[in-house]
Amino acid sequence: MQTSSKVRWPAVLGAGARVALVCASGPLVGEADVVRAELHVRGMGWEPLRGASVLARQGYLAGSDEQRITDLQWALDDHTIDAVWCVRGGYGLTRIVSCLSLESFALRPKVVIGYSDVTVLHCAIAARARIVTFHAHTARAALPSMSRDSLRAAVTQGGEPCGVWPEARAVRGGRVAGRLVGGNLSLLAALCGTPDAMSARGAIVVLEDLHEPAYRVDRMLRQLEQSGALRGCVGLAVGQFTLVPVDENVDAPGVDELIDELAQRLGVPCLGNLPIGHIADQWTIPLGASATLDVDACALWTAEGAVNAQ
Repeated sequence: MQTSSKVRWPAVLGAGARVALVCASGPLVGEADVVRAELHVRGMGWEPLRGASVLARQGYLAGSDEQRITDLQWALDDHTIDAVWCVRGGYGLTRIVSCLSLESFALRPKVVIGYSDVTVLHCAIAARARIVTFHAHTARAALPSMSRDSLRAAVTQGGEPCGVWPEARAVRGGRVAGRLVGGNLSLLAALCGTPDAMSARGAIVVLEDLHEPAYRVDRMLRQLEQSGALRGCVGLAVGQFTLVPVDENVDAPGVDELIDELAQRLGVPCLGNLPIGHIADQWTIPLGASATLDVDACALWTAEGAVNAQ
């Protein structure tokens, strides 16, 4: 289901906004995770609402598929809820995403926040409803001032959550404009061949990952290329590939080299080492929003606030 060819924005979150806390992927450690998430919500001036199964556990999942579908569907559909903030990532959304209905959500878009495994939900919303969502910390994480301020700018003010990053790595020069797509590389690769697979046509692709050795990064980048997911990509905004295992083959390419090769093959501007991914200080990325990538300026600018102030 795709309601419109035009990307739409959820409403800004004002004081007292009702925020559903759901866990649709991996399980939480315990009550402390939810308490921390609730503190973050209240610290933003919002009201937290727990999903009924937020503390459920079934092996490596946060409860059964049915429990997680029910919680997430409630959060997306209930028109008294203004935002959905996923409490953690992990694994699990690929098991249930095809069972989710986005029809009610598309009629009244709301803010959706998270990253890592939540990339699956971001891609599904982009493919089926074309609504801006927010690649940012999950709710249980520590929320340092930079991350908090970027999130606040994106979802409460319709402001600029990104900007100039002097530590960025200029991979391939140029300045391009396009909508923002992407997220966690492993999940983008896992979605290839599904109805919710990423489409990069006319887009700046955001990439990040965790604990992935270089050879697997190589394989997943090739999968995105060969599946056509990167066809029409206009730029690459590459975040952090953190805790990459050391390769015993000393002459094997590293992740930076693989990204460099990808940018050259695609022939697009590429900026690396951006504050995106499994790190404490990170930008909120409004996926679906228009943006400008300026490699020479070490900058990623969103062309417009990703929330609708009206």
